[in-house]
Amino acid sequence: MNRSRIVFLTLALGVVLASCKSEKEKVKDEIASVLSAQEGTFAVAFHDLGTGDEILMNEHDTFHAASTMKTPVMIEVFKQAAEGRYSLQDSIVLKNDFKSIVDSSAYSLDPKDDSEYELYNQLGKKRTIASLVYEMITVSSNLSTNILIEMADGKKVTQTVRDLGAKDIQVRRGVEDQKAFEKKLNNVTTAYDLLVIFEKLANGEAVNPEASKAMVNILLDQKYNDIIPAQLPDSVKVAHKTGWVTGVHHDSAIVFLPDGRKYVLILLSKQLKDEKAGVEALSTVSKIIYNYVAQQKEE
Repeated sequence: MNRSRIVFLTLALGVVLASCKSEKEKVKDEIASVLSAQEGTFAVAFHDLGTGDEILMNEHDTFHAASTMKTPVMIEVFKQAAEGRYSLQDSIVLKNDFKSIVDSSAYSLDPKDDSEYELYNQLGKKRTIASLVYEMITVSSNLSTNILIEMADGKKVTQTVRDLGAKDIQVRRGVEDQKAFEKKLNNVTTAYDLLVIFEKLANGEAVNPEASKAMVNILLDQKYNDIIPAQLPDSVKVAHKTGWVTGVHHDSAIVFLPDGRKYVLILLSKQLKDEKAGVEALSTVSKIIYNYVAQQKEE
């Protein structure tokens, strides 16, 4: 057999093998290609709530939770309200003094490091619990978060998501607890755990159907939209919570298509060298997943 024929047969075999790949495998390869171009570590968890179809990559790897932990905090607050411990319309005094989980020493937040700063001008005044939850999710207010974690108790937050099926997530502390940070007592998560939590929200199983719907509506008002929604059509609605610290960018979402279909998508990253490029890569992964789902309807 001459060399040219061998080359031809080799190429033909490659074409045949490529055509034998399922559409899901092709999508996974495309996602891997996009993410491998970035210096960093990534996790992807996708679940179609209608078909049960899934794409999972590094879904059990542990990541610093950053502000994705604020969704579990919201769930615990709604849970305690449903239990009658308080009403979401009850008022709470705004303060900026908190205790470290290490030794109960006092610390406070710097408004310059918060994504929401107007609340700091209202210290000593009252705001409803509902408004603090809204600020915690939609503009990722750290001040609101710390007040709510102190009220709800981080241990109870963790136990509640354990009960929902999220076995590895840990909500240990509020934001900027430096002593806890130095002892590596951080809030951590996995893509799989966030997938479980957002599935419960989407299916009306987080606290109860009414609470789940209210929480999803808050998530739909998210103001930071540079990852999962960034490259999607305007007709697609995304209920989501982002999270970021240095080298870390996350997004966790329920994606609603105009035809009524919906899916959950979790994108996590850490050790990013080029954060802007990393965010762009993650938003591209979101677009790939959307195109995959949209194409299934067309077929």
